[in-house]
Amino acid sequence: MRDVTGLFAAVLVFLLGRTGGIEQNNGYCIGTKCFAVAQESSDFTTAQRQCRSKGGHLMTVRSSVSHDVLFILLGNSTGRFWIGLHLSIGCPDVGAGLRGFQWVTKDSQSDFFNWAPGFDSSCSSHRCVSVSRAGDFTWVQETCGEQAAGFLCEIDFSNPCTGLNLAQDESVSYSNPMGFGGEDWVSVPPGSTATRRPSEIKYVCFSEKWLQAPWSCEISEGGCEHKCATDPNKVPACYCPQGQTVNPANKVTCEVGIEDPCQSLSCAHACYATGDSYACLCDHGFKLAADGRSCVDFNDCTDQRQCPGENFMCVNTVGGFQCACKAGYMMTGGLCVDQDECASAPCEHMCKNTPGSYLCSCYDGYEVDPAAPNKCKLHCGMERCAAECDPNDALICYCPDGYVSEERHGVTVCIDLDECEENYCEQRCENKFGGYVCSCYRGYELLNDYMCVEVDVFTGEAETTAPITSSYLPYPEPTRRPSGVSVGAFVGIILCTVFFIVSLVFLARHILNRRGKIDSASALTAREDEAHGLRHLTSYT
Repeated sequence: MRDVTGLFAAVLVFLLGRTGGIEQNNGYCIGTKCFAVAQESSDFTTAQRQCRSKGGHLMTVRSSVSHDVLFILLGNSTGRFWIGLHLSIGCPDVGAGLRGFQWVTKDSQSDFFNWAPGFDSSCSSHRCVSVSRAGDFTWVQETCGEQAAGFLCEIDFSNPCTGLNLAQDESVSYSNPMGFGGEDWVSVPPGSTATRRPSEIKYVCFSEKWLQAPWSCEISEGGCEHKCATDPNKVPACYCPQGQTVNPANKVTCEVGIEDPCQSLSCAHACYATGDSYACLCDHGFKLAADGRSCVDFNDCTDQRQCPGENFMCVNTVGGFQCACKAGYMMTGGLCVDQDECASAPCEHMCKNTPGSYLCSCYDGYEVDPAAPNKCKLHCGMERCAAECDPNDALICYCPDGYVSEERHGVTVCIDLDECEENYCEQRCENKFGGYVCSCYRGYELLNDYMCVEVDVFTGEAETTAPITSSYLPYPEPTRRPSGVSVGAFVGIILCTVFFIVSLVFLARHILNRRGKIDSASALTAREDEAHGLRHLTSYT
């Protein structure tokens, strides 16, 4: 019994999970189809997309029966409403019943035609069709981009229930998962609910049968007016707010009670009768705590039957759960279908859609950038290859990282740069196309991609065999080989050098000053000697 109940709940949750999207104001179901009208201003494309989100499509009026449904749906409406008839390609064909137009279901099958007078057969004619009460629901050509007052959706289903059998003084109202209700339905989709009046007894349609409330608490609170809970035997039951009790006739509505048996128990949610006494129970999605009164959230997603269907996943919420699509999928017509991520052009070069994801690839001469998988960078993979030049300016050329450009015979080529000549690695270096590999001797390990640090005491000779650790570097900015002199010693050398230079300057100045004084004294003595050597000469006449 539990398995059947669980399956019933899972299937109906799936059906009711399709109800998002537009809000219909009116609808009608017959056979295995439901028709609904949405009073929402939109163009033809938006209207079709909205209908698809409900698991259907714009309405096809293929027969006089579906034409009569228009009177039921739009009998009190004004304005124009889209139907699912359009001219996708080519020109109108006045000799055909649909005149070259096609239903959105991509076929031209129709037993009914209702074109308005004055049909435009030109190739530039309006390519979409609307109907209105004022136009006696004839088919009028419209521009697809215009805003109509609303649109009509058509939704197919299977395993319907027939309408409830009623007594003479009874009536019934239906509400279906598509979001609208009615009273005189001949065929009722699965997942729909029915309320019999005046008794207020509720039912749900499942697998062509009506099940009386309270049903599974996962579906619309089991049909309860207030809350639904399951007892320890997993049997659903309705309960009411404090001071009210459940109507014993319909088992779903609440009425004022003489005495509330739960009040003395201080139950967090509700209580149920167990023999001659009462015990606390919790809302659906919660479980009774150890104190027998409090309720804690229950992880509904532990039940593998929740959210059936391919690519669905269960998301736990407080007091319940939601069905959602896995990453890379989106909800369409109640199903999780693969989303074509490539449509949004996420890759710089080429994109391949995959189930739930996508893959980026690059043109020849490029490779995927490891730092950004959706981008591409130049790649050579050999010692020499042609440069990538601007088609509008041959002087502007590009080479991959780790290569330098060189002009040879009027053609720019990319030559692999030997980074090992620049001593980028502290111990060993192996040149690679577009990069290089640093490695260490035995007893050392690589640090920061170029340094080698000792990992243990090693007393033997340096090992020159294959490296223990290596890392491929894609030619970054040149990395200097670490100096063998410590920082402190290097500062000391600089200071000593400065002091030595300053001392030499002072010594040279001192020597020059002394030489200048000696030269000055010698000159002075010479001038004095010259003075003492003068003779007064007297001329004789």
